[in-house]
Amino acid sequence: MAKPLVIVESPAKAKTLGRFLGTKYRVEASFGHIRDLPESAADVPKEIKEKEWGRLGVDVDSDFRPYYVVPGGKRKQVAHLKAAVKEASELLLATDPDREGESISWHLAQVLKPKVPVRRIVFHEITEEAVKEALEHPGEVNENLVRAQESRRILDRLYGYTLSPVLWKKVQTGLSAGRVQSVAVRLIVEREEERRAFRAGTYWDLEARLKGEGRQFIATLVRINDQRVATGKDFDPQNGALKNSNVRLLDEAATAALLDAVQANVPWTIASVEQKPGAERPAPPFTTSTLTQEASRKLGFSTERTMQVAQRLFQGVETGGGQMEGLITYHRTDSTTLSDKALGESARVIREMFGAEYYDAPRRYQTRVKNAQEAHEAIRPTDFRLAPSQLEGVLESDELRLYELVWKRTMASQMVDARVLRTAVEISARGSGSDVATLTASGKAIEFAGFRRAYVEGSDDPAAELEEQEAILPQCKVGDRIHHDPSTGLGSPRADSKGDGSTAITLLGIDPKRHETTPPARFTEASLIKELERLGIGRPSTYAPTIATIARRGYVFRQGKALVPSFTAFVVTKLLREHFGDFVETDFTAEMENDLDEISRGERESSSFLREFYYGDKKHRGLLPAVNDGAEKAEYPVLDLGIDPVNGEPLRVRIGRFGPFVQMGDGGPGRTASLPDDVAPADLSVERALELVHAKAEGPRTVGVDPASGLNVYVMNGRYGAYVQLGETPEAAPKGQKAKGKRAGKAEKVEKPKRASLQGGMTEATVTLPEALKLLSLPRIVGVHPDDHEPISTNFGRFGPYVKHGDEFRSLESEDDVFSISFEAALALVRAPKVSRRRGASSRTVLRELSQNGTTIKLLSGRFGPYVTDGTANASVPKGTNPDSLTFEQATELLQARRDAAPSPRRGGFRRKAAAGKSAPRKRKAATS
Repeated sequence: MAKPLVIVESPAKAKTLGRFLGTKYRVEASFGHIRDLPESAADVPKEIKEKEWGRLGVDVDSDFRPYYVVPGGKRKQVAHLKAAVKEASELLLATDPDREGESISWHLAQVLKPKVPVRRIVFHEITEEAVKEALEHPGEVNENLVRAQESRRILDRLYGYTLSPVLWKKVQTGLSAGRVQSVAVRLIVEREEERRAFRAGTYWDLEARLKGEGRQFIATLVRINDQRVATGKDFDPQNGALKNSNVRLLDEAATAALLDAVQANVPWTIASVEQKPGAERPAPPFTTSTLTQEASRKLGFSTERTMQVAQRLFQGVETGGGQMEGLITYHRTDSTTLSDKALGESARVIREMFGAEYYDAPRRYQTRVKNAQEAHEAIRPTDFRLAPSQLEGVLESDELRLYELVWKRTMASQMVDARVLRTAVEISARGSGSDVATLTASGKAIEFAGFRRAYVEGSDDPAAELEEQEAILPQCKVGDRIHHDPSTGLGSPRADSKGDGSTAITLLGIDPKRHETTPPARFTEASLIKELERLGIGRPSTYAPTIATIARRGYVFRQGKALVPSFTAFVVTKLLREHFGDFVETDFTAEMENDLDEISRGERESSSFLREFYYGDKKHRGLLPAVNDGAEKAEYPVLDLGIDPVNGEPLRVRIGRFGPFVQMGDGGPGRTASLPDDVAPADLSVERALELVHAKAEGPRTVGVDPASGLNVYVMNGRYGAYVQLGETPEAAPKGQKAKGKRAGKAEKVEKPKRASLQGGMTEATVTLPEALKLLSLPRIVGVHPDDHEPISTNFGRFGPYVKHGDEFRSLESEDDVFSISFEAALALVRAPKVSRRRGASSRTVLRELSQNGTTIKLLSGRFGPYVTDGTANASVPKGTNPDSLTFEQATELLQARRDAAPSPRRGGFRRKAAAGKSAPRKRKAATS
C-alpha cells in the first residue's frame, strides 16, 4: 500500500521523524543538496562547454540562467529517492525552515519529478507535537525564498570565479576571492594595520590598597587638584603622544614624589560617597550570531563547532535509550522572538524552579538585525522543564554544555531585572605643597539577583567583565579618616572609630603603577561575527562557513582565540582595495544582502539584480568591466616594511611559490628569507626582518656533532617553524640532467636528512646538542606489543605527544612522557579504549578560584595536568607543587613567567610539518561565498 514519503536533509533528522511518524509514513534523507552549479570542468554539461561563460555554469547572456548538475557522489541517492517517489502516495518536503532549506525542497521537486501531490511542511523544532501540527497545515514551496537563495548562489559564483583568476595571476595560484569572505578578510587585515601603525604611550598613576570590614579593595588616583590624571584614552594611537592638553601626565619621577608626599600625609579623608540604585536587564534569547559569540567566550567553542553541536541538538540526539526529540529550536535564525507558547511555558517553569518573585510578565524583545525573519523564533529549548541537570550522562559533553547555555539564557531572558546598588567613593590625600590628590574606588552590591540566578552574559573585554562582578565597599561617610593599617607598622597604630563599633577603613599600602596603552584587539571569531552582523553582512547560515573558508584558504591563523591575518591576506586585500575597492566595501556588500532580502519578499526581480551586479548600471560599475580593467592595471602587490637603517634599502614582503618571504632591495642570493607562518604582520619589525635575512645569508647554526654518525647537527627555521637537522641538505640534480647507469631515464631520488621540530621552551638560539640529539632520536621504540609483536613507539605529532601502535594513537599527558613513559604504561594506554574528542573536550574542570583585589585566577585540571589562567594566559603548575596549597601570589608569578618566556614553536599542523621544510602548494577551487 502506498504511503506518504517525507524527505529531510540528514539521516539523523530522518531517524527522529521516523520515530514520531511510525509506519504510516516513509522518511528518507537527501543528504543535503542533491544538485548544484558545476564545481569542476568535468562537471560542466556538454551543451555549454564551448560557451565563453561555460566554466561559470551560469548563462550570463540569457538572464543568468543557472545550469545545475547532480554531483557523482549524489547520483546513487537521487536514484534511491526517485524509486521511493514512485511508490509514494504523496511527497512531503520537510527540509529546514530557511532559504537554503526551501531551495533544497525546490531542487528535490525539480529532479524527482513526482507524479503525486507535492506539499511543503515547515517546523522550527523537531518534536512530535510540532511535526504533527506541520502535517496538519502543509503549504507550497516558497518561490520567492528559492529565487533569493538561487540569486545568492549565482552571485557568489560570479564573484568567486571572476575575481579569483586575477589573484592567481597577480599573487599566487590557488587563492580565492569571495563576496563575504573577502570583506571579512579585509576587516581582519585593517585591524592588523591599525596594530602595525600603533605606537604605545606611557603613563603613571597610584594604586592604594585599602581594607575595611574584613574586605580589601583598590582606590586609583584620578585627579591632582582639579586636573584629571592622564589615562589611556588621552593618547594618540598613531604616535603614542598625549593628545589632550587638559590632563596631567605623570612620569615615574613625578609619581614617586607624589607617592612619598601622600604617604607622609596620612591620614587621608573620605571626600564624597555616592550611592545609586540601579537595575540590570537580561540579554535577549539567542540568535545564531549571539549563540556563536557566547559559546566562544564561555565554552571556547569555534563557530563551526558550535553549529555542529547545535545541529545535533536540533535534529535529535541518539542515546543509549534511542533517538531523542530535538532539544532546541532551529539554530539558524536572526530573530529574538519567542512564541506565545514558549512565553507561557517559561513563565511556569521560572515560578516552579526559582520562585514567584523571579517572574513578573512576558518579555518581548525587538530584533535589531536588518530584515530579521520575525516568523522565526529565537534559539530556545523545546521543553523548558528539561533542565540541564536532567541530561547529565545522557548527552555528550559538548551537547550538554551548549544546551545548558541555551536553557539558561532563555530562562534568564524572561526573569525580572537584577537590582544593584553602585557606590563611588572619593578619597582626598594631601600631596606636596597645596596639591591635593583624589583617589576613587567603585563598588557594586547585588541587592536582588533576579535573572542573575540563571545566567549572566559574557563579554569580549575582560576588563568590562570584571567591572560587572559584585564588589562591595565597606560602609563609610564623608569626613571619615583613613590611617595606616596596624599590620603595616607605619604611622599611628590607632584607627578611627566610626561610632558604631565597626572597623574603619585602613591603608595597607600604596604603589606606583606604570601603564602602556594597548593596540586595538584582534578580532576573535565572536567579535568578527558581531561586527559582520552590525554591518549587515552575511546571514545566520553564512557565518560559520565564512570563517572556516578564510582559515582553510590560509588567510588567517589563530593565536589563542585571536584571528591573525597572514601576509597573503595582506597583499590580497591590498590588491582588491586598490583595483576592486567597491567590491570589498562593507556598505556595498551589505546593500547586496538587502537586495537579496527584497528578492525573498518578492519586491525585486532576480535577473535585473544580477545584471546590474555583473554588467553595471549608472550607479555602479559592474564586476565584469571592473575585472577587465583591473586585471590589466594591477601590479604584483607587495607589503612595505620600512628601510634598512644601514644601507637605506627598502624591505618588502612578497608572496612566492612556497609562501611569504622578506626581500631586501631587489633581492638576490643572501637578500631574501622565508617568513615563518606564525609571524603576525603587526609583529614583524624592520629589525626582525633584517635578522631573518642575515640569518639566512649566514646559513644555519651548527649545534654540534652527532657522535654516532659524525655528522653536524644544525638548527634551522623553515616555513613551519624551527627544527633541528642531522647532516647537510643534498642538492637535487638540475632539471633536465639525465641520470646514468641503470637509473637512466628516471628521476634520481634525493634522500632528505633527518629532521625534528623544536618543542616547548626550545628556541633556535638556546637549543643544545643533547636536546637536539634527543629529538632526532625519535620515534622512540618503547617495546613490542605482546599480542601482535608490532612495535609501540612515542613521538610528537600534530596534536601533541602521543604513543602509537599500528594505526592506533593515544595522547600522552606531557612532553616528557615521550622520553620517559614505561613499556607497561604505554601498553596500558594503547589497550585502553579511545576517548571521543567530543566527550573529552570538557575535561578541563575548575579546581579552585584564587581572588585578590578584584582579580580572579582559576586553577583548572587540564589534559596535561593542573594549570592556572587569568583569561588571557595559561601556565602549568610545576610538578611537585601541590595544587591545593597554591596561593594567588604563586599563581601570578607562574603567569608572569609564562608571559616572559620565549614563545613555543607553533603547535598543530605546523609542528608536524616542520621537519619537511617546504610543501608543494595545493590546487584549490575558487571560492563561491
